Amino acid sequence: MSRILVINPNSTEEVTNHMSAALDPLRMTGGPTIDCTTLAEGPPGIETQLHSDSVILPLCQLIEREAPATDAFVIGCFSDPGLHSCREVTARPVFGIGQAGYLTAAALGERFGVLSILDISIPRHLRYIRMLGLTSRLAGDRAIGLGVTELGDEVATRRRLSDVGTDLIERDGADCLILGCAGMARYRSGLEQALGRPVIDPTQAAVTMALGAVRLNAAAAPADTVQIASV
Repeated sequence: MSRILVINPNSTEEVTNHMSAALDPLRMTGGPTIDCTTLAEGPPGIETQLHSDSVILPLCQLIEREAPATDAFVIGCFSDPGLHSCREVTARPVFGIGQAGYLTAAALGERFGVLSILDISIPRHLRYIRMLGLTSRLAGDRAIGLGVTELGDEVATRRRLSDVGTDLIERDGADCLILGCAGMARYRSGLEQALGRPVIDPTQAAVTMALGAVRLNAAAAPADTVQIASV
């Protein structure tokens, strides 16, 4: 049985649990197992560049340990901490939810908006968007003013996501939205219905890419084996 491992780089189990629940539609009979785990060494929430940088080494170590039993990895943080370093320590594909979210948004609309947790997150996002060459596709990046551990307040979070999402659509011209934190996963469906625009949960986007990679690799393996044997 193939396996995809989604790693929450912060140490808040509630985030991991809600992230896992949001992936249930992607779990299918006969398909790869989708496991979610929490990085115990991580901070309660990854909200700064320092937080992001601090988890790179333990992330790499975890991926090295799990690689023999895993077919693809997903780093479940919108900052994609250690993405390139993690790709160096394994031959398995490693997906970052930030990169997957941006690329999915570029495929779904002309201009995307990002719902960030805090203002301090926005410069980090803008650097990444420039690196990906997607600056011209960015309508805006606005913070809801709630930290990772505060996202458990469902009333406040739903209100702020709706208010800020409306601003991104009406003031900035976004035609699709990206949730800028894995901890927002549980709110995607309701927000999409309320705003009438596509809303991307980046963890779902990354796991969808990982599913494709694992399934295609499995489908290609027998043909590759025959081809090698016939040479």
